[in-house]
Amino acid sequence: MTPSIDYDSPVALRSFLEERGMGMQKKFGQNFLINRGARERLVDALGAPAGSRTWEVGPGLGAMTSILLDRGIGVTAFEIDRGFSVALRELFAGAGGFRLIEGDALKTWRAELPSLPPYFFGNLPYNIAATLLATFVEEGAIFDRAVVTVQKEVAKRMAAKAGDEDYSSFSVLCASAYRTSVLMTLKPGSFYPPPNVDSAAVVMERAVGIPPQPRLFRPLVRALFSSRRKTVRHNLDAFAASLLPAPAGYAASGVSLAAFTARKARVVDESFALARVDPGLRAEVLDLEAFYRLASSLEEALASGREPGPKETP
Repeated sequence: MTPSIDYDSPVALRSFLEERGMGMQKKFGQNFLINRGARERLVDALGAPAGSRTWEVGPGLGAMTSILLDRGIGVTAFEIDRGFSVALRELFAGAGGFRLIEGDALKTWRAELPSLPPYFFGNLPYNIAATLLATFVEEGAIFDRAVVTVQKEVAKRMAAKAGDEDYSSFSVLCASAYRTSVLMTLKPGSFYPPPNVDSAAVVMERAVGIPPQPRLFRPLVRALFSSRRKTVRHNLDAFAASLLPAPAGYAASGVSLAAFTARKARVVDESFALARVDPGLRAEVLDLEAFYRLASSLEEALASGREPGPKETP
């Protein structure tokens, strides 16, 4: 007989684990969401219709998986814990639409990219949440809609807007692919075992109307946030220097370091002028559009800048 679990009961969950000689592994950030109302609300927020498919990372023992399958939503679940994988196969044996991918989702998801579904769902382990979501965006795994539960501090960074205290390069990366909002906060008591921090559910809806990313967009964003308290002029100056031929190369061709410095200054000045961005600002106040303009302008300035010839003086 296929086993079943009362996902709302810590006692039932603990008994299920003990009967199979299984334990919770802290390194995997395992916490079961025992709040039934919250689980239903999360699936409601996903908005996936019957007959559609979703990826789910961190299914655990299948509390969310069971609701998804009951609603006719096919699930490709990624689970790193071998014991949980065995349990999931038991619990959903014969369940139509269920597919399990064993191993670290950070390493296994790329093989599934050709069959990327429109939806993504996950009670994400705290230790991989930001890395996994950033990797998805950077490598083009963009979903129509995603609902994830993450540490509250991560959720605040994901949804932060320019000027907010929690605004970061991760905020800009999320905004480049999604319209992101916090659905609800989940207190530790909503989980078993209770974590030491609050969690939050985040809804990510594919953004529309955003132009193709300039080639330098992502490295530029990281560079401008690298020293948060310094101006974008200071950080762009260092970034532009890394994109130009090294000063040693100039010296080898008989060009002075002063000429290198002069060209770098011209590229930076032209970038700010073309992008209409104040170089005295800090990255934390620039919105997505400003980062796009500055990345495009930097590419244009680099392409149009004339390489100084030998012995040229600035």
